Formats: sequence, structure tokens, C-alpha cells
Amino acid sequence: MDTDTETPPRAGLRARTPAPPAWLVVAVACAGQFLVVLDVSVVNVALPSMRADLGLSATGLQWVVNAYSIAFAGFMLLGGRAGDLFGRKRMFLVGLGLFTLASLVGGLAQDDWQLLAARAVQGLGAAVLAPSTLTILTSAVPEGAARARSIATWTAVGAGGGAAGGLVGGVLTEGLNWRWVLLINVPLGVVVLAAAARWIRESRSGGERRLDLPGALLVTAGTATLAYAIVQTEAEGWGAPATLVPLAVALALIAGFLAVEARTRLPLMPLGLFRVRSVAAANAAMFVCGMGSFAMWFFMTLYAQNVLGYSPVEAGLALVPSSLAVVAGSKIAPRLMPRFGSRNVAVAGVIVTAAGFGWQSTMTADGSYVTTIMLPGIVMMAGAGFAMTPLASLATSGAAPGDAGLVSGLINTSRTLGGSLGLAILSTVAASRSAGAADPSALTRGYAAAFLCGAGILVLAVVVLLVWMPGRRATAD
Repeated sequence: MDTDTETPPRAGLRARTPAPPAWLVVAVACAGQFLVVLDVSVVNVALPSMRADLGLSATGLQWVVNAYSIAFAGFMLLGGRAGDLFGRKRMFLVGLGLFTLASLVGGLAQDDWQLLAARAVQGLGAAVLAPSTLTILTSAVPEGAARARSIATWTAVGAGGGAAGGLVGGVLTEGLNWRWVLLINVPLGVVVLAAAARWIRESRSGGERRLDLPGALLVTAGTATLAYAIVQTEAEGWGAPATLVPLAVALALIAGFLAVEARTRLPLMPLGLFRVRSVAAANAAMFVCGMGSFAMWFFMTLYAQNVLGYSPVEAGLALVPSSLAVVAGSKIAPRLMPRFGSRNVAVAGVIVTAAGFGWQSTMTADGSYVTTIMLPGIVMMAGAGFAMTPLASLATSGAAPGDAGLVSGLINTSRTLGGSLGLAILSTVAASRSAGAADPSALTRGYAAAFLCGAGILVLAVVVLLVWMPGRRATAD
């Protein structure tokens, strides 16, 4: 059985160097996660400026966002397993270095193809980096209340990165130009790289260091193709050949991956991992929660700008209370988990989030900021922070140490793919309800229908947790 091992320091002075404080390691890991999640949303408000400067087509504009998300989702499991086998610190540095370099290239791009290629490489770097952030954190902090608090911080920082994207992108685009939504990653990335090289200690799972290459190729191609198929639904619809063909190919690749993993001696993803109910149920719940809640920022930003007439910066500022709420929810959850159990806290969080989505679905075209953005946004995001911390904790605590990076990559993949699918579904619902009209009333009807559908999806997540997730005693055992 694989075991987690820490690389011993070299002889001499470095051997007597004390281990860095755990909070410092947590801070560096969270900084890496913040950069990864920030770049999912930071480019949204800069898209019109990118289009005007580089002459991007409508399809090309869509791929500025999708090139990143597809590469991110497609390579996540491979990145997580590579960290287990070859070192979490090493993969953190490689992923962040690639992400930072691609940000520089994208910020200096002179043609549309250069920007799209840079965004894809950014996504690859993020896929290598992201699983290591959670694994480094859980390796540095012993299991228990301290680890739960650290995971809560990681969850809050990740959610805050997604929420801050609109505000950061708006400020940089209006104050400087669109290139700075990418170039800002360069100095931040260099600082985090230096901190990681100094303060993070190397660790990896024991055993043979051999990567399951056939499995890696199949799962990467399968998840990337699945993400591509999901993205196609927004432009082509669910029944179009442009959607159905890649979807069929993706399912065939994933089936091939499962067949390979069942037979290989050292699999990329041991299928027995899913016999751990907490791991399987937490990932299923994370996938469904991502489907329901990921699109919140997208639709709230559109509502603020297209209906209420906010500028990009004003729209970003309007969502600041929601950002603070997700941080508060993430920090409160660990205090309640020992008393009420992680499953019960997660269920309560998802119920609160669903209630907030239901409230948001009552929005009107002439709504006020307090009742149609601030208060329902606080409820939605407080619940999301309340739910994500116990889900991440359940998924990582139920696996063997040697699978820590893989489980981290899996939980990130579940959330990313679920969010992509949910965005495609809810965008279709919104477009259908607005019937192609662009006036504020029609747009509001579409956005309201999307939030109501999101509430229904979140209710399904509650059912998954209650039926599948083991109770408090079973989880402890």
C-alpha cells in the first residue's frame, strides 16, 4: 500500500532548518488556488475590449473563456496523480510557472490565436497546480479541527477568487486595459513561486513512481472532450451533431479509461476509491452543487449590467457582500462540523443556497440593489460556503494518504465539470424563457427562470447527500 512520504532535507545547515509554520504553508497553497479560480471569471468583463482590440469573432470570444476551462477540467486528474507520484511541491511549482508564463504571453498577444493558445496553456498549468494546493494543505495540517479550518480557508479563498474576478477585471479594464487582467498574474505568480520554493516541503506517496500513461491519455481526452461537448450546447443546442458527436466520443473515451483502470497494475485512478462512500458521495454532491450554483456570478453580473445598467466596476462592487458571505460561511462551517457532523452541515448549507436561489428568482426589471442583488446574494453564497467546506473535508478524509492528490484533483474536476454543465443548462433555460428578446423585462424573465432551475438542481444535491452520504457515525468509523 502506498504511504505518504516527506522528502528529507539535505545534510548540513538545511537539515537543521525547522519546518515552516503550518499557517504559512496554508497561505501559500491558498494563494495558488486563488490565482487558479480568479482566472476562470476575471476575463469576463474584459471580453468586449479584447474583441475590439484583436478583432475576435463571436465564437473566438467564447473560446477565450472555454479554452481555459476545458484544459483545466481535462488535465485535472492527471495533475493530481502526477503530484502524488512525483512530488506535490514540484507539481505546484511546475503548474504555477506554466500558468504565470502563459499569462505573460496572453497579456502580450497580438493575434487572436495567440490569446486562445495562451489561455489553453494557462488552463493546463492550473490543472497541474490546483490539486497540489489542497494536498499540500492537508499534508501540512493534521486531520481534525485544525485541518477543517484550513480547508475552510481554502474553500473561502477559492470562492472569493471566483467572486472577485468581476471586480478585479472591471477595475483593471477600465483603469488600464484588458491586457492587465492577464498580466496581473505575472507579479503575483512570481511572488507565490518564491514563497512556495522557500516554505513548502516536498511530499509524495511512496511506492513505484510510474504514471499510468494509457489511463492518463484516455481520461484527459475524455474529460476535455466532455467539457467541449458541454460548451457546445450553449451555441448549438443539445440535439445538434456538433454536441452529440463529441459527447458520444467523450463517453467512449471515459468507458475505455474505466476498462484500462480495472486491468492495469498501477492505475491512475484506483476504482476501489469509489467504494469509499464518503469519497463517491462527496464528489457526486459537489458535481450537482456545481451544476446549480456555479452560474450565480455569471447571471448576477449580466442582470446588474444588462438590466439595471451598472458599469463593470459597479457590478463587481455590487457582489462584494456576496463574496464576504461565502468567506463567512466557509469559516463558520468547521465550528459546527464536530458537533453536528459534516453531512448535516453540508445539507444545511445546500438548503440555504437553494432558498437563496429561490429568492433570487423573484427578481424584477426595476428591482432595487438591496432586495434583488445584495440580500439574496448573501443568502446564496453564505450557504455555498457552508456546504463546500464539509464536502471537501469528507472527500479528502475518506481516502488513503497515497491518493490525496488524486482525490483533490477529483473534487476539483467534479466541481468544474458540474459548473460547466450547469452553466450550459441554465443558459439554455434563460435563453428559452426570454425568447430571444433583449429588453430588460425579457432578460429578467430569463435570468429568473435560470435561478429557479438552479434551486431545483440544488434540491437534488440535498437528496444525494441524504441518501448516499454516510451519517456521522459511519463517517467516523
